[in-house]
Amino acid sequence: MNSSDAAAFRDIFFSSEDGLRLHARDYPAGQTRESSERLPVICLPGLSRNARDFHQLALLLAHHPEKSRRVIAVDYRGRGLSQYDPNPVNYNVMVECRDVIALCDLLGLKQCLFIGTSRGGLILHILAALRPDLIAATVLNDIGPVIEVEGLIEIRDYLGRRSTFSSFEQAADALAALHGQTFPTLALADWVEMAHALYTRRNGFLVADYDSALNDQLQAIDFRKPLPTLWPQFEVLAEKPMLVIRGEHSKLFSAETLQAMAEDRAQVLAQTAPGQGHAPLLHHEDVFPSLSVFLSEL
Repeated sequence: MNSSDAAAFRDIFFSSEDGLRLHARDYPAGQTRESSERLPVICLPGLSRNARDFHQLALLLAHHPEKSRRVIAVDYRGRGLSQYDPNPVNYNVMVECRDVIALCDLLGLKQCLFIGTSRGGLILHILAALRPDLIAATVLNDIGPVIEVEGLIEIRDYLGRRSTFSSFEQAADALAALHGQTFPTLALADWVEMAHALYTRRNGFLVADYDSALNDQLQAIDFRKPLPTLWPQFEVLAEKPMLVIRGEHSKLFSAETLQAMAEDRAQVLAQTAPGQGHAPLLHHEDVFPSLSVFLSEL
């Protein structure tokens, strides 16, 4: 990220209900009356990811030539610039949902458009139960009310590795080697960009930018038992306009679940991101046009 990109947003620091110092990025929209009247977009990342995941998407939305709008990207507790929680039990979707509500209340946001990637989409299912008034529409990125065991085990094993690197290029090569089979459409620049989003430099090395205690929750899951589903919460979400995006090669979110979500629901649009796995890059040229149209028509 260069200095001009950094100037495109401001850092917001706020307190959670239990006193943690949390962080989000705020990308202002173009300075027109129309853009200021449009609903803002709040971006919620995946389990171990952070606000940097949405940087390129936020730039595209905030500087849209016709329908620019404010974008806010969240660092959950224990990720990015947010404080680590001394009690790892609090790394759960209910607590993180309440942190999102605290941010909205701080900023005086009464209603927003939400984009939730993976964990972020699960948080939106909870938000639909706690504060449906906040939600005007949603984009669910490679997530739904049913999670596939194979994909969750793969995430658990990946988070358990905790690799370190000496350069972002080295990290990008490792990411491409690990995930390239499910992301054949990505170029080297995409992997380097992903490395910058995933890793931060500490003590001279690049390390994953999240609290390692996050993996404790996954390690505790008994995968011999069926995973719970969120169909009742989804039904509440589906009362508002929704775009559901699935990576073509995703192991966490099945094509069958995508079909079931969109079936007989006029408010729910479904799209597959070709050549991508879990979770698709939303600013990619094969995905962004549909997302942009969906948001613009709201």
